[in-house]
Amino acid sequence: MERWSGRIVMVTGACSSLGETLCKELALAGLTVVGLARRRHQVRDLALELESQNCPGKLIPLKGDVTKEEDIMTCFDWVNKNFGGVDVLINNAGVTVKAPLSEAASEDWRRIFDVNVIALSSCTREALKSMKNRGVDDGHIIHINSIAGHRLSILQGNEMYSASKHAVTILAEGLRRELASRKSQIKVTSISPGFVQTEIFEAGGWDDLTKIAPHLQAKDIADAVKYVLSTPANVQVTELIIQPVGGF
Repeated sequence: MERWSGRIVMVTGACSSLGETLCKELALAGLTVVGLARRRHQVRDLALELESQNCPGKLIPLKGDVTKEEDIMTCFDWVNKNFGGVDVLINNAGVTVKAPLSEAASEDWRRIFDVNVIALSSCTREALKSMKNRGVDDGHIIHINSIAGHRLSILQGNEMYSASKHAVTILAEGLRRELASRKSQIKVTSISPGFVQTEIFEAGGWDDLTKIAPHLQAKDIADAVKYVLSTPANVQVTELIIQPVGGF
């Protein structure tokens, strides 16, 4: 992780439980983290807590809605001007809604793809621009994907989410091939967890799944992110599937 000292990591969806854990663990590892979230105050509170603990890294809260193109542009411009630019992007923002294919509203489907696919792609594009403009060719793009991006979700009504995560799987590999064709050293990683104890499914309309199935903790995913960031320059973890023992 030492090679990332002084470099800038951006985490989207930073006010979610997984986003907060990613920000916290990376800052504790000594990195400078920009936490992008709609609810900036939550990230600010975490930043103040870390500062009071003499955290070796730093967390910078930044307000923005990744479904709004103008917010994305403004946030990346701000980071470029104030910190030089983004060296690592962690696309963590994600959403799901219980949306049966036979009766769901189109607005629900559209929101799933707006956050999980379009926003992810827009942030990735801007991060790559930031790297290119500074001659950075050792950056890292990390997509927080899902096991549902490799097979149909076991949850009824979660098919559109699964479709969006399958898209993320294709986008990650497509970007990796695109960068490889340009002889770029920028890495692309898709991290696909099984059930994680976060609020995403409960907020989407399902009961608390942690009561009926084994699950991972948010820190497990943060540890996976630190692992892929710590690999040697010649090693690229393209896909990492993580499941709880005895779980789905």
